Amino acid sequence: MPSLTRLAILDDYQGVARSLGPWDRLPKDIAIEVFRDTITDQDALAARLAPFDALLIMRERTPFPKSLLDRLPNLKLLITTGARNRSVDVAAATARGITVCGTPGFGNPTVDITWGLILSVLRHIPEQEAALRAGKWQVKLGTGLEGKTLGVIGLGNLGSRVAKVGAAFGMQILGWSQNLTAEKAAAAGATLAASKEALLEQADVVTLHVVLSDRSRGMIGAAELARMKRSAIIVNTSRGPLIDQAALIAALQEGRIAGAGIDVYDQEPLPANHPILSAPNTVLTPHLGYVTEESYRAYYLGAIEAIEAYLKGTPIRELRAE
Repeated sequence: MPSLTRLAILDDYQGVARSLGPWDRLPKDIAIEVFRDTITDQDALAARLAPFDALLIMRERTPFPKSLLDRLPNLKLLITTGARNRSVDVAAATARGITVCGTPGFGNPTVDITWGLILSVLRHIPEQEAALRAGKWQVKLGTGLEGKTLGVIGLGNLGSRVAKVGAAFGMQILGWSQNLTAEKAAAAGATLAASKEALLEQADVVTLHVVLSDRSRGMIGAAELARMKRSAIIVNTSRGPLIDQAALIAALQEGRIAGAGIDVYDQEPLPANHPILSAPNTVLTPHLGYVTEESYRAYYLGAIEAIEAYLKGTPIRELRAE
C-alpha cells in the first residue's frame, strides 16, 4: 500500500491551515510542516521541499513547472486546493509518477469581491472612509449603478452570477466572450454584445470573468482601454495577465478611464515597489477572491480526503494533463 511520511503545507499566509482542517484524521506518523512565506527562487524552493513526499499548495501561489518537479525526487502526492491549477505541469508530474489531486471549493466568493471592488471604486469608499477618520466629511461625489451598463466579459458560472447582481442593482447587462451565444447571454439576463469592442465602448463598468490561456492573455490592452468611456471603470478578479498592466497604468495616469478595481496581478505577492500601487483611482486587493473561511475549510477537508484516499491506493479528484 502507498505510504507518506512528510507533508508540507505551502503559502499559509494567514496562518490558519492547522486550525481549519481536521488534520487529526491523518495517521500520526505523517509529519506536517506549514510554511507561511512564498519562495520564488527555484533553488531555494527545491531545497526546502526536497525532503517531503506530499505537498499541499494553495491555488497558484507557488507554481510547479517541470523544472521544479524534476528536483523533488521524494514527491509522491501533490494536492492543489481547487479543482484545477494551471501553474502545475500535470503532465510532467504524471510522467514522474506523482499523483496530482484537487479539492472541492465552497460557493462563488469571487462574486463578492467583484462587487466589493465595483462599489468601492464607484463610490470612493476607501477614500471616503480614510477622509472621515482624518476629520473630513464627504470629500467626493460617487457614481450610482442604477441605469448604468455592466459589461461582463465571460458569462460562465461566475460571470453569470455577477450579471444577476448587476440586474438587481437596476443595470443593463451586456455580455461577450468568444463562444457566447445570444441564447446563453439571455439565460444570464444579458444581451449579447456585437463584439468585445462594442461591449467596451458601451459599458460603464467592465468586469472580466474568463480563464487565463494563450488566447485570453493580454485580451485587454491599450487599444481596448482606448475604446472605453472616460467615465468607465474596469474590474479584474480573474487573472492578472488578462490585462496589459502597463497599458492599464498608463490609462489611469492619463485619465483615459475613470478607475480600476484589481484583485489579481502579473506577479503575486505584489512587490512593494510595483507601479500599480501608485496608479490613481484604483482600489487594490491582494487576490482575495477565494480567501474566505468557508473556502479554506472546504479546501483543507478535501486535501485530507485526498491523502486518505491515496493511502488506500484509490486516489480521488485526480488532475489530468490538458
